[in-house]
Amino acid sequence: MDIFDTVSSRYSCRAFLDKPVSETIVRDIVERAGRAPSAGNMQPWRVYALAGKRVEELRALLRPRMASELPKGEGVEYVIYPQPMEEPYRGRSFTVGELLYQAIGVPREDKPGRYRQYARNYEFFGAPVALFFVREKAHGEAQWADIGGYLQTVALLARGHGLHTCPQQAWVSFHKTVRAFLKLPDHLMVYSGMALGYEDPAAPINGWRAPRAPLDDFASFEGFES
Repeated sequence: MDIFDTVSSRYSCRAFLDKPVSETIVRDIVERAGRAPSAGNMQPWRVYALAGKRVEELRALLRPRMASELPKGEGVEYVIYPQPMEEPYRGRSFTVGELLYQAIGVPREDKPGRYRQYARNYEFFGAPVALFFVREKAHGEAQWADIGGYLQTVALLARGHGLHTCPQQAWVSFHKTVRAFLKLPDHLMVYSGMALGYEDPAAPINGWRAPRAPLDDFASFEGFES
C-alpha cells in the first residue's frame, strides 16, 4: 500500500473482528511511529499497549458502570471541545454524529440507543488491542501537538499492516480509572486512547466516511508559478 492509499483509507473504525494482533506487529508500529516530528526532538509521547487478558480486565471494570455514569463519566482532565463551539466546527461535528447514528439506525430521539453505542468506546469497539497515549502534565501546547502527530503516525502505520484504528479521546472521561489501571505516576496524564485491530467490513457502522472540508475552505496558496 503506497502512502496515498494509506492516508485515504484511514478512518475511525468502530467495529473490529475478534482476531488477535501479534505483539511483534504492535511493537513495530509503535517503534516506527517514533519517527514522527517533535519540537526540539523531545519525543514527548508515552504509550501503553494492552491486549488479551489486560484489555478484558479493563472492559470488565467499566462495563457495569456504563448505564449510570454516561455521558459524563468521571469528568475530564482537559476540555476536548471549545465552549461554545462555533461554526464551521459545530456543523462538522453535528454532521459526523448524525451520519454515525444513521448508519446503525438510531434516531436522534433514542438517547438510550445513543448511549449504548457511545458505551462501545469503553469496549474498544471489540478491538483486540488497546493503546493509551500519555503525556507529562507539565508539558505545553507544542508537546500536545507532537503527541497528536505521533498518534496519526500510529494510525497510518497500522494501515501498512492491514489494520485499522479508532482514536478515542472518550477515554479522558474515565481518566481516574485508566490512571489507576495503568498505575500512572502523578506527573503523567491520559491524552487519548486508541482501538487497534482488523476491521469488520460487514458492520454497518463501518460503511460510512466522515466528510472533509474542500481545500479552499482551509488553505490558501500564494507566490506559486503556474
